[in-house]
Amino acid sequence: MRVALTGGIASGKTTVSDRWAELGAVIVDSDVLAREVVERGTPGLAAVAERFGRDVLAADGTLDRKALAGKVFGDDAARQDLEGILHPLIRARGAELEESAPADALVVHVIPLLVEVGRVGEFDTIVVVDVPEDVQLKRAMSRDGATSEQVRARIAAQASREQRLEVATHVIDNSADLAHLVAEADRVWAVLNGDSPAPCE
Repeated sequence: MRVALTGGIASGKTTVSDRWAELGAVIVDSDVLAREVVERGTPGLAAVAERFGRDVLAADGTLDRKALAGKVFGDDAARQDLEGILHPLIRARGAELEESAPADALVVHVIPLLVEVGRVGEFDTIVVVDVPEDVQLKRAMSRDGATSEQVRARIAAQASREQRLEVATHVIDNSADLAHLVAEADRVWAVLNGDSPAPCE
């Protein structure tokens, strides 16, 4: 069974994936892999520098993320070029991690932009961490020190809450406190492992 975990900005995906890792899941986090494939000395970083220029590199040879963001922000063609470099590398590394996992492990792919990048059909089970937009807005502003306008722009750039719920096999509700979210994560974990019948969601 191939499991994907997704949700919008500040939905609580990391809390859920951390909890599942504690319970024995092998976590393949696309955000972590996105950083890994452009570490200093990697082919990915070399490809990014070739496409966007050496000025996206810091003095120590690492990626200057702010400089790169400045080149792709608001430029759809540039963003697509960057995705064309990174996405194959991220998928290849994710496949390596999945193949090397113990045979009895539950492998969970954490993919924030699952719907947006068209990867829904690659997974048998899709778990969506769901949060009302007003709660999402407050949490993102508090976490990132961002303005309401900045967070709303990021939310608007992602798939809608309805689009994510439409593809969900299981939904984890994160409209309350941390204890509630952990309980929800444990509930769905039991279902994924065949320890509990799936309730109506």
